[in-house]
Amino acid sequence: MASPASPRIVALDANEAVAYVAYRTNEVCAIYPITPASPMAEHADAWSAAGISNLWGTVPTVVQMQSEGGAAGALHGALQSGALATTFTASQGLLLMLPNMFKIAGELTPAVFHVAARSVATHALSIFGDHSDVMAARATGFAILGSASVQEAHDCALIAQAATLQGRVPFLHFFDGFRTSHEINTIALLSDDLIRAMISDEWVWAHRRRALDPEHPFIRGTAHNPDTFFQASEAANPFYERIPKIVEATMDRFGALTGRRYSLVEYAGDPDAERVVVVMGSASETLRETVACLRARGERVGVIQVRLYRPFPKDAFCKALPQSCTATAVLDRTKEPGACGEPLYLDVVTALTEELTHGERSALPRLVGGRYGLSSKEFDPAMACAVFKELERDRPLTHFTIGIEDDVSHTSLEYDRSFDLESRGVMRAIFYGLGSDGTVGANKESVKIIAEDAGLFAQAYFVYDAHKSGARTVSYLRFGEEPVRAPYLIKSASFIACHKFDFLARLDVLEAAAPSATLLLNTPYAPHDVWRHLPQNVQEQIIAKRLRVYTIDASRVARDAGLGQKTNTILQTCFFALSGVLPREAAIARIKASIERKYAKRGEAILAANREAVDRALSELHEVAVSASTTSFIDLTELVPRTAPQFVRSVTAKMLAARGDDIPVSAMPVDGTYPSGTAAYEKRNISDLVAAWDPEICIQCGLCSFVCPHSVIRAKYYDKDAIAGAPASFQSAPANVRGFPDVAFSLAFSVEDCTGCAWCVEVCPAHSPVVHAKKAVNLVEKSPLLEASRERFAFFDRLPVNDRAMVDFGNVRGVQFLEPTFEFSGACAGCGETPYLKVLSQLFGDRLQIANATGCSSIYGGNLPVTPWTTNAEGRGPAWSNSLFEDNAEFGLGFRLAADAHRALAEMLLGELGPAI
Repeated sequence: MASPASPRIVALDANEAVAYVAYRTNEVCAIYPITPASPMAEHADAWSAAGISNLWGTVPTVVQMQSEGGAAGALHGALQSGALATTFTASQGLLLMLPNMFKIAGELTPAVFHVAARSVATHALSIFGDHSDVMAARATGFAILGSASVQEAHDCALIAQAATLQGRVPFLHFFDGFRTSHEINTIALLSDDLIRAMISDEWVWAHRRRALDPEHPFIRGTAHNPDTFFQASEAANPFYERIPKIVEATMDRFGALTGRRYSLVEYAGDPDAERVVVVMGSASETLRETVACLRARGERVGVIQVRLYRPFPKDAFCKALPQSCTATAVLDRTKEPGACGEPLYLDVVTALTEELTHGERSALPRLVGGRYGLSSKEFDPAMACAVFKELERDRPLTHFTIGIEDDVSHTSLEYDRSFDLESRGVMRAIFYGLGSDGTVGANKESVKIIAEDAGLFAQAYFVYDAHKSGARTVSYLRFGEEPVRAPYLIKSASFIACHKFDFLARLDVLEAAAPSATLLLNTPYAPHDVWRHLPQNVQEQIIAKRLRVYTIDASRVARDAGLGQKTNTILQTCFFALSGVLPREAAIARIKASIERKYAKRGEAILAANREAVDRALSELHEVAVSASTTSFIDLTELVPRTAPQFVRSVTAKMLAARGDDIPVSAMPVDGTYPSGTAAYEKRNISDLVAAWDPEICIQCGLCSFVCPHSVIRAKYYDKDAIAGAPASFQSAPANVRGFPDVAFSLAFSVEDCTGCAWCVEVCPAHSPVVHAKKAVNLVEKSPLLEASRERFAFFDRLPVNDRAMVDFGNVRGVQFLEPTFEFSGACAGCGETPYLKVLSQLFGDRLQIANATGCSSIYGGNLPVTPWTTNAEGRGPAWSNSLFEDNAEFGLGFRLAADAHRALAEMLLGELGPAI
């Protein structure tokens, strides 16, 4: 066997790392996008479009179907016709493939489905990761192989492909959605020659010979009667019995080629461990590091990572568990309501009980099961430590939960949140950004620069807000001279960047700042003036932690350079200048090179603007003189008013403050039912430029409020006497309608919800006769008018709602006076969908029942923490629900059928009660 060659070191996320292998080892990719697996399909599609060939010199065919079920059907057909074929999916998408998966496995067809494991929608949709989808597929007959890291996912994609071709059993290769799929890490890239060495031509030709072929016709996929079905289903047993040995041999061959060794079941820890935790997926990395820390303290602990889950490698598992073990906890990243235990726990119990029954083990350890990490819930070393601590008890809690506060069923374990084991040799940085400002993209580029130019190991992970663009993003970067194995969030960072100054008043941005850390602020205030604008608790933390503070008005630099709101290259330059991870000049040269690569096709003007922004960044970067004591009287913003409903104050407010992890089980609705209209309590303040009204120019046409995607612009007419006692800044104009001499008109703007999209300015037809560029609606700086705008909108909101019977809403001018029941959604700035929903709500909101399809409309329309569908002044409004993307029409038809049935019942009762009525 050849010795391992020097690999190419790159920084990739697991989606790209897996797709890289899958694309090269297949001929057909049947796809349908679903988060978080979509990037795998997107990479394959892009490579196919670019004409990149696979190992055999042909360009794989990538076809997008109408649904995941359609993709699985097309894949089944391609496989039966002798093609090497694959797909990428997750969650409900995987479940829609189950019928074909049973067929593919039953026909012993080699294939690999790559799954970025994700929560299955139950009481709520979640795009984040756990193993509920994978566990729902365990009866299909697919072998199931799980990866724990980006490198492992890259490698196991090839191991699965080789093993399925040799063993004929199809494989489901999974890795944790978002936690692994979107984590960027430094990996050793497999070369085409090495991939080719793992795939035997003999296995490929054997697959082709089994294909449907009219030159050698046969029948496959018959229907059986009771006399033969049972026997036929048992006939495939030998193939499944051979799979563990095939996978093990494939892993050994892979290890000989690369130097990276894998096993079906891998043990790490004390050879004579007394307490052992069993787990699959990325949590095994966390547990491995925790075990190393606890062993250094003298504790006899260990962890077993199960890679091959189906067929369950019973012999390998029992051999891996030390005979000295007296207590074992099995952690499942899924929940099966009503079961005696979760899937991995049940398999472990079965394996050990059978070993005991057969006399191969003298006694069983105490066995307990636990749940963790549902929907990408954090699982960190502190939680891992708590599990080991629980195993010390004489009667450890079984079927426990970790990482939540369960005050209903009392299943949760307490844990020490201060426990931390990260090496001081790893530099850690946290960036708070705004979706679409380029922060995430810049940090992805930074990781590649650090990994490829600085020669360091690097990791990046990104946490996204519930909204679309314009949402809060948090980027977590680690880099150092040793591989980074930390699939959990950073608790202590030496560099904190806050790219949106308003966050300081709403979030505890400095909670994770380490002593003497560097803080970079994007702020509109001058360096000598910024200190007095910081909230008091921020000043206190800066002083107590001895932070060094630097500021730049990156938003102004970006606007001046012609980049709009894209501050990414400016703040990226500042990060490299302050962090010292690369020499300053080398970092700037590398940033400019990446600019050339990314924007070359967009023209010289864009390239020049980005170059100018980089050059100006350092001259505009200033250190702030930190005062010896606090001088601020600014408190943290009250996220929701005290007049808000109790649920909003106790639950929604915690989510808005990024404290959703602290919400106890008892506070959550048991069936996923949430109140309407909570978006009105979230004031995001995401844009520095907002809409403002000039009543002198306005012709009261209604176009601005009609096109506003976020219902920010409202119109009312009213008796002039109604504005007695209005704020001094309140604006109004005589209504330009004949026959109403004492009626006034006002436009009001909820500037804290304005996204600065400028649609209102674009459509406004009224120009100033003096300054033609000035319109009745213009974008202006928000900060000088914020307080006055709040007062104006609050007063406007108290004015009587216009009577629908008095409004001609057959035209745009009239519609502006109807109350919207869809407001302040989390849609992207300038969204083209939401203006239609807003008008729909104005016309029919008080009698509207909505069957929503999963997609953008479900995320901006029904994603927590807040929802924009609301009620009118009478308390009536749209009733909203969604089922799945694929059955939206059928779901809505069910609404119609129920309404028709209820109408028929009402008519019948009316007929019966007619005489009495």
